[in-house]
Amino acid sequence: MATVIRSMHDLTGLAPHQIRQRIRAGQWRRPTAGLAPGYTQANLAVVPRALAYDFLLFCQRNPQPCPLLEVLDPGAHEPRELAPGADIRTDIPRYRVYRNGTLAEEVDDLRAYWRDDLVGFLLGCSFTFEHPLMDAGMRIRHIELGVNVPMFITNRPCKPAGVFHGPLVVSMRPLPADDVVRAVQITSRFPAVHGAPIHVGDPTVLGICDVQRPDFGDAVPVAPGEVPVFWACGVTPQAVMMQAKPVLALTHAPGHMFISDRRDSTLAVL
Repeated sequence: MATVIRSMHDLTGLAPHQIRQRIRAGQWRRPTAGLAPGYTQANLAVVPRALAYDFLLFCQRNPQPCPLLEVLDPGAHEPRELAPGADIRTDIPRYRVYRNGTLAEEVDDLRAYWRDDLVGFLLGCSFTFEHPLMDAGMRIRHIELGVNVPMFITNRPCKPAGVFHGPLVVSMRPLPADDVVRAVQITSRFPAVHGAPIHVGDPTVLGICDVQRPDFGDAVPVAPGEVPVFWACGVTPQAVMMQAKPVLALTHAPGHMFISDRRDSTLAVL
């Protein structure tokens, strides 16, 4: 039986491939926020080959919530560009299985569901730019509390492509009002992992009635003097899968990301 790692601090200092080894061994089944500082994290979406072109086009038309980092060949499960030797079926702490648009299961391993016609997409994740924010002295509430980032389905539609259509999903981080401009400056340098916020302040503009009731992840408090800041989120494909209703779609569980070998500095723009 695998020894369960319960504290993020027990993974401090490990290289991405070492963290993936522990995830593959079943030792870490929690969200990945705060892990592997300096390295890019990624969302996962997997669809049958017959729908892969439509999904690729969907990502191209919606680059802020779905920034493409790597597209695998049909049936392939090794992300050779982002992490040679890794396996997208086993190296994420938690996965979701959607059937006909309905969440059918949450599982620790996708090998039993894998088929030769499946195409994997790795999309940029905002966990990547949290470390530059912390380096600038900002406090990231969900990391401090050891919980998952709160995520919300908005009233903003994505641009459709083929069978894929649906609402934008956002992640939220509360920040002191004085830090917002600097946070925009920092995150705008990382367009490959969602880039600058799409909204600051009043959540009802996005159709969010209560920031303490996220659709995915965990609630975090917004302290006096803070404002909620919203970024496009890589869970958007899951909201889209629920509307497009493909026969089968596989994804990461929200907040449980693929940790790549790519340095986040390679994604930054001047």
